[in-house]
Amino acid sequence: MYKIGDLAVYPAHGVGVIERIEAQEISGCRQDFYVMRILENDMKIMIPTTNVQNVGLREIIDEEDVPRLYSILRDRRIVNDNQTWNRRYRDYMEKIKTGSVFEVAEVYRDLLVLKNEKDLSFGERKMLDTARGLLVKEISIARNVGEEQIERDLDTIFAAPM
Repeated sequence: MYKIGDLAVYPAHGVGVIERIEAQEISGCRQDFYVMRILENDMKIMIPTTNVQNVGLREIIDEEDVPRLYSILRDRRIVNDNQTWNRRYRDYMEKIKTGSVFEVAEVYRDLLVLKNEKDLSFGERKMLDTARGLLVKEISIARNVGEEQIERDLDTIFAAPM
């Protein structure tokens, strides 16, 4: 499915590059693995080639999907259900773990809207930074533009009146 040099998204960690494909013997069974390096932090991840679907490894979105992402970010009609911060945190973490960039965009948007209403918990602030980083990296690769431009785009979207 993937070959050396391919870029892919690993849920909750972001964009990485397949650096090699190697075989290892585990419990007497020979298995092939993708060895992926996450671009953001150089973390190495080994993914069994037979388990790609289960872990949610996916291709980078197409440039044509970026307007849909920006539309999600512009939509401020969110339901504020007054959950406790830790319940919200769990719900948002589940969305990030899906690996869907569209779900990550919802988390980013919801946390930014919430931040305008009240102080975020430490965990929520960290999650906001994580969601932004995941979005910036993938959108910049999809559009083939620098991350600084994507950061400006996101700032512009959220500078607009709510």
